[in-house]
Amino acid sequence: MSPGTWALLIAVAAALLIGAVWKSRQGKVRERNGGENVTDLLPEALQQRLADAPDQDAKVTLLQLSTTFCAPCRHTRVLLADFAQRTEGVRHVEVDLTDHPEWSTPLRVHTTPTTLVLDATGAELFRISGVPHRTNLATALEPHLA
Repeated sequence: MSPGTWALLIAVAAALLIGAVWKSRQGKVRERNGGENVTDLLPEALQQRLADAPDQDAKVTLLQLSTTFCAPCRHTRVLLADFAQRTEGVRHVEVDLTDHPEWSTPLRVHTTPTTLVLDATGAELFRISGVPHRTNLATALEPHLA
């Protein structure tokens, strides 16, 4: 084989490996160390958006960070809204980062959709990048809703 063919095969193998790693991380619950209070990191406008959201007495907030042209974000919106409606003590709040990309830096959000799961005090319990798996989300939330 020619050197060009080898280079092409290596590039394809590398792309497949990177794609497999990326896909394996999508929709998985990732625990956060320290449970820092995310609401302290939020800009005032975003803090107000959370304060104005319905169900103030919810034990858990699913804060979905999306962008306008993100197809998985639409799927996530439907899934999380339905999940919150069917689960007592859970509310869903979606924030579009398209007009406020600077909000992603303090929250360490590098891809959309990302869902931050916050307790009643605003501490981050865990986060999910990509479209969440409903069963994984329910299992991860179980101890926080008891």
